[in-house]
Parts: sequence; C-alpha cells; structure tokens
Amino acid sequence: MLFGRSAEIAAIDDLLGRARGGAGGALVLRGDAGVGKTALLDLAATRAGSMRVLRATGAEPESDLAFATLHQLLRPVTIPAGGLLDALPEPQREAVRGALGLAGAASGDRFLLAAGVLSLLAEASVPDGLVCVVDDFQWVDRASADALLFAARRLSTERIAMLLSVRGTLPVKGLPSLTLGGLPPDAATALLNADITSATTRSGASASAGVGVEAGVVRELAALTGGNPLALREIVRLLSPAQLAGREPLPDPLPGGAQLFGEQVAALSPQARQVALLAAVEGDLDLVLRAAARMGLSTDSGRVEPRDAARAPGGSAADAGRAESHDRAPVLTGSSTDAGRAALHELEAAGLVLVPGAGVRFRHPLIRSAVHEAAAPADRRAAHAVLGGLCEGDRRAWHLAAAALGQDEEVAAALAATAVRARERGGYGDAATALARAAELTPDPVSRAARLKDAAVAAWLGGRPGQAGSLLAEARERAGSDPVTAAEIDQLRGRFELNSGSAAEAVRILSAGESLSMLADAMEAASYVGDTEAMIRFGGRAAAHPEGFLRDVLVGIGLMLSGDGADGGGHGLLVRALERVGELTEAAEFLWATAAASQLGEADLSAELAGRAGRVARVSGMAGQLPVVLEFVATGERISGRLAESQAISEEGLELAREAGYGNTVAAHLANLAVLAALRGEEETCGRLAREALAIAVPHRVGLRVGVAAYALAMLELGLGRFAAAHDRFTAMAQAGPGAGHPAVVWRSAPDRIEAAVGAGDTRAARAALEAYGRRSAHARTDESRALLARCHALVEDDAGGFEEALRLHANPFEAARTGLLLGERLRRAYRPGEARPRLRAAMETFEAAGARPWARRAQGELRAAGESAEPAPGPLLDTLTPQELRIAGLVADGLSSKEIAARLFLSPRTVEYHLYKIYPKLGITTRTELARLVVLRKAGTARQDML
Repeated sequence: MLFGRSAEIAAIDDLLGRARGGAGGALVLRGDAGVGKTALLDLAATRAGSMRVLRATGAEPESDLAFATLHQLLRPVTIPAGGLLDALPEPQREAVRGALGLAGAASGDRFLLAAGVLSLLAEASVPDGLVCVVDDFQWVDRASADALLFAARRLSTERIAMLLSVRGTLPVKGLPSLTLGGLPPDAATALLNADITSATTRSGASASAGVGVEAGVVRELAALTGGNPLALREIVRLLSPAQLAGREPLPDPLPGGAQLFGEQVAALSPQARQVALLAAVEGDLDLVLRAAARMGLSTDSGRVEPRDAARAPGGSAADAGRAESHDRAPVLTGSSTDAGRAALHELEAAGLVLVPGAGVRFRHPLIRSAVHEAAAPADRRAAHAVLGGLCEGDRRAWHLAAAALGQDEEVAAALAATAVRARERGGYGDAATALARAAELTPDPVSRAARLKDAAVAAWLGGRPGQAGSLLAEARERAGSDPVTAAEIDQLRGRFELNSGSAAEAVRILSAGESLSMLADAMEAASYVGDTEAMIRFGGRAAAHPEGFLRDVLVGIGLMLSGDGADGGGHGLLVRALERVGELTEAAEFLWATAAASQLGEADLSAELAGRAGRVARVSGMAGQLPVVLEFVATGERISGRLAESQAISEEGLELAREAGYGNTVAAHLANLAVLAALRGEEETCGRLAREALAIAVPHRVGLRVGVAAYALAMLELGLGRFAAAHDRFTAMAQAGPGAGHPAVVWRSAPDRIEAAVGAGDTRAARAALEAYGRRSAHARTDESRALLARCHALVEDDAGGFEEALRLHANPFEAARTGLLLGERLRRAYRPGEARPRLRAAMETFEAAGARPWARRAQGELRAAGESAEPAPGPLLDTLTPQELRIAGLVADGLSSKEIAARLFLSPRTVEYHLYKIYPKLGITTRTELARLVVLRKAGTARQDML
C-alpha cells in the first residue's frame, strides 16, 4: 500500500485510462532517490489489468552499452523468432533488428530506428493496450533513451501508456512530468507503523518491532529527512524503542547520514563486500560468481587480492584481460565458488541485493553507490580487470577501460570498435561516449585527435551539438600539424556551425578547404548566408576537380551567378548535371540537383527533386539529417501549391529538428510555417512564427531563412490587399545584404513583388523587378516557369492575353488560381463580367480548398462585383481533413499499403490505420477504394480549373 500518494496515483490511473481508450501518452516521475518512484511504477504495472506490460530498468553498469535497455524492454515481443517484428514496415524492421543485434543489417539512422520502436510498441498494444515502465531512466543508455523518447512524444493516437522514472535534473523534453516530494507527517506515520506491524510477523525483525512511532517523532523525522520514505524506513531501523516512542531524544546527527547504507555495507564480511563490488560493476549473476571464483575470496582481509596478473606492476588493463581470459569457461568448484555463493546469500539476507533470475540487482541504487564508494580505487580497477577477462565484445571493452591506469592503446582500440558497432546500429550518443573515453586512453596525439573528431561526429548525429562542439574543439587542439586530420576537423566545424551556429562563420571555416566535398560544404554555407560572391569563388575553385555530377553543379552555379550562365557554360553544366538525375541514389545528391534546377529558374522541377530527396532519406536513412532534408521538401511542397502537405512536413521537421538540436533547421521550418500562415491570413500566427524564425536566423546570419521569414510578412500584407505595405516589405527584402536577406528568395518572390508594386501604383519598380526576373528566368525550360514570367509581363503591361497564356502553361494549381484572379479582375473592370465570372469562381474554389482565406475573400468580392451573388459552395470533402490526414489519403490513392505509408511518414502502421479510421467517417466512406476515388476526383477537378 502507498501512503500519501493519492494525487500521483490519480495521474497514473488517468494515463492508463486514456491509453485504454486509444489516446495514450507518457508521464515522467521525477524525484530524489528513495522518494517512491519505483513503488509508483510497480503500482502502475499492477493496475494495468489486461494491458500488456513491458518493463526495463536503467543500470549504471550498462549505461554505456548501446541499446542495452531497449533490448531488455523489447525482448518479450521480439524473441523468439522475431516476435512482432514481422508486422513492421521493412526499413523500420531492419533498423530495429540491427539495433538489437538480431538478424538483419543495421541502417545506422536513428530516426528510422525510433520510428521502428514506435511501430513495435503499437503492435504490442494489441489487443488490450500496453504499459511501458522504465525505471532509473537517468541510467538508460543514450541510444535507448533517444528511441524511447521519440516514441513517447508520439503516443497520442496509440493505446500505450509510458511511465519513466528519473532521479536528479536530467532533462526529459516534451513530456509531462510529476515531481514527487516527501511524505507529509500523517502519511509518514502510517507508512512507519505499517512497516513495524509487518515486521512483527517476520522472523529476524528489528529491535523496534512492535513499537509504534510517536507522532512528534514522526514529524521531526519527516522534517529532518524531507519526508523521504526510504530515509525514514532505513533510519527507523537504527533507532531504539525509546527513541521511537519519544522517551529519548533522537541522535544528532541521525544515523546513516547522507549515505544511508554505508553502515550496512561496512558491517558485511570481506567476502560479501567483494561480491557486492563485483555486482556493483556487473549485473550478470554468472559473471559475478565466475569473477569471484577467479579472484579468490580472502578470509582474513577486506581487501581484494587477485590471484594473477590483473594487478601486476606495469601490466596494462589489456594484459590483465588476457591473463583472465586464458580460460573463458572455468569450472567453478571448490571453496572459492562456495564462498561466492555464501557471500551472495549474506547480501540477500541483509536486504541489500535481489537475485531475479540471471541477474543481481541492488534493492536500491544508493546501496550500489555505497558499495562502490566504500571500495578502494585499486579494488575497483581489479574487479573490472577480472570481469573484462570473462566478457566479450562491448562489455569487455568497457570493463578494461575502467580497469586501465593511464593510457592504453589496446583498450582504446577495443572501445573504438565498440563505438563503431553502436554507430552502425544508430546509437550515436553511446558511440560518442565510447570514442571520447577511447581518446583519453590513446597515447598517440594524432590518433587521439582522430578519435575525438569521430566522437564529435557521433555526438552531433546523436542530437548533442553542445558536446559535439566541445569534443571538436579538443580534437583541433590535439591535431597538431597533421594536415589531413586538421582539414577533416575544420570541415566538421563548418558543418556544425551551419547546422546550429553562425552560417557566416561556417563560410569562413570551410573556405580554407580544397577538396570537392569541402568546397561543396562551403558553397552550401555561402548559399545559406546569401553570399553570392563567395559562391562564385567556390564554384571557380571546384573547376579544378575532375568532371562529375557534383563538380558540374558547383561550377555551373558559380558561372550562372557570375553572369556567365549561357556564354560561360554554366547553363550547359547544370543541364548536363540534371540529365544524370536517374543515376542518383543519395538524398544529398538530390538536394544538389534541387539547387541546380533552382539556379536554372525551374522552381517546379526543384520542388519535385526536393520531394525525391525526402523519399530517399526516409527509406534509406541519412545519418540523422532528415530534419534538414525536410526543410527543402516542405518548401518544395509549398512552391508546388500543396499547402497542406507542406504544413504537415514542416510540423514534422520542426519537431525532429528540435529533438536533434539543429537550431538553424528549426528556423527554416518556422519560416516556412509562417509563410503558410500568411497564405491562410492568420496574422497573429504568421507574425509569431516569423519572429521566432528571425530570432534564430538573424544572429546566425542565415540569410536564406531571414529572407523566407520576411517573405512571410510581405505575403501576409499582399494577401490582405495591403499593397503599399507589401511593396515596402518586398523592397526591403530585395535590398538586404548577405546574412539579412537572400537573392534566391528575392528571385522566387519576384512575381509577388511585381504584383505588390503594381497594386501600390509603383510601375517603375514593377518594371525593374520584371527585368531582373526575366534575366534570371531566361534559361528556364519548364511550363510553370514560363507561366509565371508571362503573368508578370501581363501585370506590368496590363495585358489580358498574357494572363491567358500564363493560364495555358500553369502546372501549379495555386499559382493558376492567382493568375485567374488577376485576369478576372481585369475582365470585370473592362466591363466583361461574363468572361470574368468563371475565372473568378475557379480561383475562389481553389483558394478555399487550399485554406487561403484572404485570397478566397478577394476572389469572392470580385465575383460579387461581376454580378454573381451566390456564396461560395462548401469545399470538397477532402478539405475537411487535417494536413496529416490529407497526406495519408494521397498515399492511399497512390496505392501504398499502411506499412508503406508508415515507412514513408515515420509512423507506425497502426497510427496510419487510426488516421484512416478518422478519415472514413469525415468523408462518409468505408473503403480505401472510395478514398482513392475521391483523391483522383479532386485532382481531376483541379485540372479542369486549370483549363478554365
């Protein structure tokens, strides 16, 4: 029974109830050691009823072993024969198998793995729901923690309740938490009296058995211990009956002090202390007993005395490991084995350890701490050395590292190999920890710098940019005069700055490189800043490299920006590069193809290629870079007029970027969401999102994202018909320099700028903008590019025929609606209302379908002025769907299964089915076939509107 925890129990019951109803979630129980977090987790497991329960406990000895906790948690649903894994989409299935060391190749992408864990938990929740309980989350290895937190933030549509307990100040972002305080005096009294009553029925009860605790004593104890249940229970065991009854004063200080279990550990026999120490550094029962037998149990001293070379003067940890490993499976017979088991029994009888199955677990983490702190450093190293000799793989490496005294290349190499295995499975955080420790043990300065560099990369990919920066700074100091390592470090410094720091500083760092990959990174950084001159320089330097796709793109972009596009061959190089798109396989390559198309003025092709980059990244993984890829995918969807899809992708990308710590990518998604809010006429939301984006992008000199945020504010004014204000904002954008604006944003927004200038009556500015836009778009080959240019000419010349030509060419329905609106306005004012009405009606319907309400109101007003008084017809049924539901509907229409959709969108198959369950009643349908038909009809309707 739990005392004084009614509020906490109510919160747990509420979480379990919501999970049973399909609206799951997570809850973090936070508090000091001994406050009762584990007891509440136990209670949750017992109240689960028919729900499946999965449990795991973080263990400090395993906190550096990638996926140790995840393996513990998921083992019941993955063993035997793969368990529920076969129900997962293939990319997710292989990622989980690889991470858990089962059959299959690891993807190395932590987002694929995390999505797979979510899908697996969703499968495990069938039929009655699932409760996941993870105790001591502060000691869960980083790889497991990342995957579990990813899943925990996405349980709102699952029948899953996840409860985590954490001690201390470990941040757990994005999850609700409940902080447990001490018990009030009444609850403390009930707890202690219940314990004492229970103790009278057991043999070996304490001296205080049967004695009640006086209320004043309880109040004093509660005040002195903060009401901590563990402290209360342990201290009461050490008090006399007279002290408990209040007849004698409490001792000052209270027994136990800060280390509640120090006296109990000190009271153990030397043999029990030795076994306790082994258990404190290794939780496997068999290994503990084998190590105890190897070391021998001294009966005349509390000091551990290994029987071999584990502590020989001058011997390394690796030497000790080899000495211990000459017999990997010793026959445990004789007095040492019996003594080890007897020592374990002593620990159990003292109430210090539990032996559940094949493991040894301390009754409370503070007991382990007391054992560890009571041992001499030499004894701890000796214990690790012997255990290292009995282990294999990652465990061996970590034990030998803990046993090392000074630098040791063999042990460092073993840890580096551990890091490689963790990294291959997507455990980047644990790989970073292993490599950082390996670097400490590495004698050679250059090798140490290389391992620090690799640790920085792993930390960066693991979403720990702060640690990555610190490791890289240390690597740079250690690199000395080695040019290769120094260049690699500089390239990484530049990449880190580009992701989370100053884009201008990234340009400065990367500009020192000569390799093609470093020049590509430098050009990318310069493009983020908007530094055209730097991009031209980097393109020129890339010309010295052999021909190839990337080289052609870099040189071609540089030539186009320099003004030598056609005559200088830049146009031809970019066209040649795009002709090789069919050969591309990597998401990064498709992003460079996106840049090439954009430079040619082909925004629609650029958007299509960005979408392909996103599809490749989702299926194959991109080493944690999916949030960055989604920047371009979301922008491409918006430019293509698919506003709901762009919204859903940016919302997803924003969440992933925040989790990964990619600050500049956060700004990118905020800026894109601001543009979408502007198109919907959501003035307050647009302003807030733009300000948040600018707060990151301006100090980081990310001119591209500053430009997009400024574009959002300008488009808000344009959509609301405030042409003068819009014209002022577009003019300011065009005049902004590198870091404060961006030429690509200026070019892409030229049609909007021209419309604002015409609306504001500034014909001169409109003509100047048109001339610049015409030069930039001169080599564009796609119909949509020519349509936008035709519309701009028609605006400036007030030429209805130009609008007709643009409508004939448009492939983008949203832009076609804007052109139709402009044409309809001019036809109405030319007293041709009959010709104007179909244009205006089609435009209004498209704007309504896209949720672009200001534009729809503008079209409706013109339609009324043209003599049509009817209100807009209700939007198509599909327009009632959320952005995520609309994406799923589109993929269903493309013929994808729920598994395939889940793999594409980083969802679980059951989450996809949940969304379909919501979609069907909204649309009044019951099958996928009907849904696909509605999507096809919507596309056909859009096509008909384009032809009007």
